[in-house]
Amino acid sequence: MPFSPEIPADHAFLTQAIELSRHALEDEGKTPFGALVVIDGEVVGTGTSSVIELRDPTAHAEVMALRAAGSKLGRHLMEGAVMYASSEPCPMCLVACYWARISRLVYAATRQDSAVNGFEDLRFYRELTVPNAERTLLEETAVDGEAREIAAAALASWADKMPFPVEPKL
Repeated sequence: MPFSPEIPADHAFLTQAIELSRHALEDEGKTPFGALVVIDGEVVGTGTSSVIELRDPTAHAEVMALRAAGSKLGRHLMEGAVMYASSEPCPMCLVACYWARISRLVYAATRQDSAVNGFEDLRFYRELTVPNAERTLLEETAVDGEAREIAAAALASWADKMPFPVEPKL
């Protein structure tokens, strides 16, 4: 099915991400996901899913592309960058894009396409829409008392050490 991105460069970069995903299939231990980070028309990071190969559940294509970009750029924030992904990012990768301050995300296959082919992205997206108490995939427990106070104090210590005022994000 042809696609017509709004920005002409999107076609070329998205094609590269899809090619990365196709090449990943040739490597043992890889799944068909590819991603790249582009800043000002330059590819600064690429990644393919390396979850099985590295035995790392966070080694998704988008995360690997962000890691490569961060290493190349010498920073973790990437305002103005575009993430191109062969498939719609899973919730973890989407949030990684938020953390990196990626400005745009362009992807080809959807979470439904992934689900049809046995990937659990859609299931995870659905799980995150229900209240914590109703989630079924993972038991979540937030503790109160001394442990929370100690952990919160560590967060406050970090904020106090910043060379700028830290504003609450409530």
